[in-house]
Amino acid sequence: MKTRSLRKGGLLIVALLWTQSAHGHGIAGNRYFAGTITFDDPAVADELILSYLDCPTQGSNVAENRINGAFARLLTPTLAFTIDSAWVHQNWPTGHTSGFDKTNIGLKYEAYRDNRHEALVSVGLAWGIGHSGAVAIGADAPHTIQPGIFFGKGFGDLPDSFSWLRGFAVTGSVVDEVPIGSGGTALAPNPVAGGFNNVFSPAVETMHWGFSIQYSTLYLTSRFDGGPPKEEPLNQLVPLVEFRFDSPRS
Repeated sequence: MKTRSLRKGGLLIVALLWTQSAHGHGIAGNRYFAGTITFDDPAVADELILSYLDCPTQGSNVAENRINGAFARLLTPTLAFTIDSAWVHQNWPTGHTSGFDKTNIGLKYEAYRDNRHEALVSVGLAWGIGHSGAVAIGADAPHTIQPGIFFGKGFGDLPDSFSWLRGFAVTGSVVDEVPIGSGGTALAPNPVAGGFNNVFSPAVETMHWGFSIQYSTLYLTSRFDGGPPKEEPLNQLVPLVEFRFDSPRS
């Protein structure tokens, strides 16, 4: 079973708390990996990310508005502490519910970097704090352990015969959310009474995964000479399309 989260609009604000001369945020060689809205990117850096999503959920019967917030702080040049949560508002046919989503804290580590081949891989381990989310939105879940891998690969290293592909790149993530506990409580609509009932919400192991296809306009200009990026990322555009999926495993 797979459910795809479709977004009608999004706003992404990324603020770097400071810069480092050795490693730019999301840059491997000449490649700038733009941040995505629905899953984490492969970069490890100081950042604050705010995003807004408006999407159908619960079998498209409910309109869900989410304000997501994530914060990362470098502990070393390749290791960051992370924390994230969200405010969620759901429009049901029988009424409205709202509240905070579960809070997650964790560590993210840059495990592999190849500037020549524009490759970047990070791994993460997060702890979902049990019962930190609101019952009203079904976020009253038990503790969870969330190992994950995040990757990016640009094709700027392709030979001249495939030069038209050099502008493309892919990023992706795979996170396995494993519950530690039997479940929590959620609100379920009662069409007869026109309200909601408290019901048991079982804990289900879920694979969260996604990928993006990106294109760097840097490769369309004469500025690209195979050397290090200059004045990035302001002097290039990176249009992209992203996909995110949830796959319950039971």
